Amino acid sequence: MKILLAEDDLYLGELIVHMLKKKGVDQIDWVQEGEDAYDYALASFYDVLILDWMLPNGDGVEICKRLRKNGYTGAILMLTAKDAVEDRVEGLEAGADDYLVKPFEIDELMARLKALARRTFVPLQEETVRFHDFVLNRTSHTLYRGDEEILLTPREFQVLDLLLQNKGRVVPRETILDRVWGLDADVSMKTIDATIKLLRKKLKGDAIQTVRGVGYKIDK
Repeated sequence: MKILLAEDDLYLGELIVHMLKKKGVDQIDWVQEGEDAYDYALASFYDVLILDWMLPNGDGVEICKRLRKNGYTGAILMLTAKDAVEDRVEGLEAGADDYLVKPFEIDELMARLKALARRTFVPLQEETVRFHDFVLNRTSHTLYRGDEEILLTPREFQVLDLLLQNKGRVVPRETILDRVWGLDADVSMKTIDATIKLLRKKLKGDAIQTVRGVGYKIDK
């Protein structure tokens, strides 16, 4: 199960990450601001987004509404200390799938995560993506220009797919590192730049643009 946790309380965030890992959750990404939750959710697939109501730089309800408006189909579990009926209704109408009031037991959180994850077995992404003169197939992990197959390494394919998932948006180099290699990997930013350079050579064009000091993007 792959979880994105958006929680600005350091103690609670560390506790949730620790307890969920003990319960067998194999991958948890933890962010502490609303805008980071928005960017991470759109940059990768998660079984469930655990979204705290009160977050700096974009509260949970606002982020939930924006994600749904932009086509996000993943499950969202809202966390809040607010337990009034109207608050619950507001969270659900914003696009949340479920609602959990603080304080809560970790077993209840885990049960709700499992229930939500059952609704989202696979990411709702197109199998094939067309851009410029290319067709990328996510099932066969292939890239074609017409009848010609462009051979990519697994890392090159992942980087290209990540950029295509975010067409029109700049993907920071730190996000590419996290999503493709993992933040704990012994990889420098130079490796990312080198991978992009090799991709550009294989694409034989300017499909991938550099946003100086930030990252890379592919225009819509």
